[in-house]
Amino acid sequence: MTLPFLKKPPPSTTEPTPSAQFAAGITTIQDILAPDAIEVDFSNLKIGSKVIRTLFVAGYPRFVTANWLSPLINFDHSLDVSMFIYPIEGKGVLDDLRRKITEMEAEINSDIQRGRIPNIETQIKLEDAKALQEQLAKGAERFYQFGLYITLTADNLEELDHLTKQIQSTLGALLIIAKPATLQMEPGFKTTQPLGQDYLNVTRNMDTTSLATTFPFTSSELTANEGIMYGINEHNDSLVIFDRFTMENANTVILSKSGGGKSFLVKLESLRSLMFDAEVIVIDPEDEYRRMCDAVAGQYIEFSFNAAAKINPFDLPRLAESRQSTEETGSKQSVFTPDNELSQKLLSLHSLMKIMLGDMDATQEAILDRALVACYKAKGITPDPATQNNEPPLLEDLYKAFIGMEEPQAANLAARLEKFVKGSFRGLFDQRTNVDIKNEFVVFGIKNLEDALRPIAMFMILDFIWTRVKSSLKRRLLVVDEAWYLMKNRDSAAFLYSIAKRARKYYLGLTTITQDVEDFLNSDYGKAIITNSSLQVLMKQSAAAVDKLGEVFYLSEGEKQLLLSAEVGEGLFFAGQNHVAIKVLASEDEHKLITSKPQELLEMKAQNTLKTPSAGGSDIPREPDKPEAAIRLSEIPTVRPSGPPVRDVSPNGTLRPSIPSVPKPSSTPSPISQPSTIQPPTSNFSPPKVEFTSIFENPPKKNDSTSAPGPA
Repeated sequence: MTLPFLKKPPPSTTEPTPSAQFAAGITTIQDILAPDAIEVDFSNLKIGSKVIRTLFVAGYPRFVTANWLSPLINFDHSLDVSMFIYPIEGKGVLDDLRRKITEMEAEINSDIQRGRIPNIETQIKLEDAKALQEQLAKGAERFYQFGLYITLTADNLEELDHLTKQIQSTLGALLIIAKPATLQMEPGFKTTQPLGQDYLNVTRNMDTTSLATTFPFTSSELTANEGIMYGINEHNDSLVIFDRFTMENANTVILSKSGGGKSFLVKLESLRSLMFDAEVIVIDPEDEYRRMCDAVAGQYIEFSFNAAAKINPFDLPRLAESRQSTEETGSKQSVFTPDNELSQKLLSLHSLMKIMLGDMDATQEAILDRALVACYKAKGITPDPATQNNEPPLLEDLYKAFIGMEEPQAANLAARLEKFVKGSFRGLFDQRTNVDIKNEFVVFGIKNLEDALRPIAMFMILDFIWTRVKSSLKRRLLVVDEAWYLMKNRDSAAFLYSIAKRARKYYLGLTTITQDVEDFLNSDYGKAIITNSSLQVLMKQSAAAVDKLGEVFYLSEGEKQLLLSAEVGEGLFFAGQNHVAIKVLASEDEHKLITSKPQELLEMKAQNTLKTPSAGGSDIPREPDKPEAAIRLSEIPTVRPSGPPVRDVSPNGTLRPSIPSVPKPSSTPSPISQPSTIQPPTSNFSPPKVEFTSIFENPPKKNDSTSAPGPA
């Protein structure tokens, strides 16, 4: 007897199609990305050559403060951190709370009736439950469940065990208990992948306030997508990369005591800014920029009695020719300023004469004004813009105008001015201008001038530079070192302040450096310059000045201590409302160019790398025992956004394209619109502690209709 259900089906004779055979032999993207093998052990995974372990957080402290996850986020190793947040329906939570409160009250009453001391843990849970019940009933809080998982990756098992102990110790200091997901390494690894699935489901009850403190991204950063590198963020070792022209204005103020590293920072910024096709102009009182200027084939203009360079303070910008050239060529590089530049120049000369001649009363100022107008009128220059290209007068013409006046006050002014025309200061301020800026990097050196003449020279040079800046639009940096010389006189301080206010309109970034912090802050114009600077850098300070800085910059006590104990090259970097602690770093080649530390200059001179050392103070220390290397501008490290190549400067002063793929930023500055790249700084203010609720021994079951799990 044969049973039909015992018969085996006949073997299939269907042949696979050619297309199926062809597809089976093709390598897919999964084949390329997948590791050779995955080895699953009790306490780790081995994927390829990497060993992986997942930890879950099983216990939380009763009280936490904001940013309590900062040690984990800033941990000095790569971590995969996943946070899952499950919203719980309020009605079910209130029902569970009511039942739990009843149980705990019954337990406490039972202990009291039996003459026993109630369990302290039960009393604490009861207080938490009642407080949460009240907040939930008012709608002030919502209820969530929170899961936190961490995956570590190492090259070998020994390193993985060491990292696990470090993580557990770091979290243990916060009273957070982290445990390995033993026997669940594969689900734990999947949980920390960007899949949005929680395979471990180890959660903790939290209200809205407690959950808000888990927000991890509160580490202070100043890292933008473009700009130059200023140094290292000492909060989390990230790079401080910033483009000052993306702020409301590009002005910078640097305050530090002598030897704090302020000139080092400015020289480093100037050197790296050249890679972005920026024109850099420096007023150098101590001859610190000469070596760097020579290395980049810049233009060094020495301003002294014996120097050939001269500047006529009566020069007017040749705007008529500039506008005519603009109309003929169609160029958009010209800056459209008011036609009557004579009035602006007369105001500038009033300030200069007060610096040169001293204080004046109202009568003397009126005489000075008539004499200045007469000097220009004698040369055929009037408020008509067409006449402002004529040859300007000289300081000697002003002296003759005073002599020709009948007022006794005019004779007094002529006597004060005589030393600059016929006396010991002759030849310095009374010559025609023979300076022509034709380079991307220009340094005006005034080291050989006496201290009494430096404010006058700095004012004249600033006025000359300002005249050039207004005549054409280009990305420029103007560095005024030892700005406290200008702060001594009210008129020169007012002129520097006017440049700080108007620099933004002409694509100019003014950098003001001073070591006389107290005098700078005590000046109304000094405070105004700080207010009109989007970037401020505070480096090592003296105890006498730090309290004043604290009032101006609203520094905390911790930040004051940082400035007092800072090493050379360390300080606070302010960019708008954000600030970080910074350490300035330079490469070996950059260091050789910009250091002014006498010991290093003598060492380099002994190695025949320098012909003459330049004066200067202490600067940032460099790493010793490194080999000498040729110094090339193309070797300067910088952050390079996409864009056309920058021009290099040949030894003969001409410009040539020599550095490929070095970009320049957009020619139009724009405000910062990338909140993801610049995080708000960590404040030293300690917010009130937040209490985690701990009312359920076992978490309530999630409502599938309202749960929305996903990684934070």
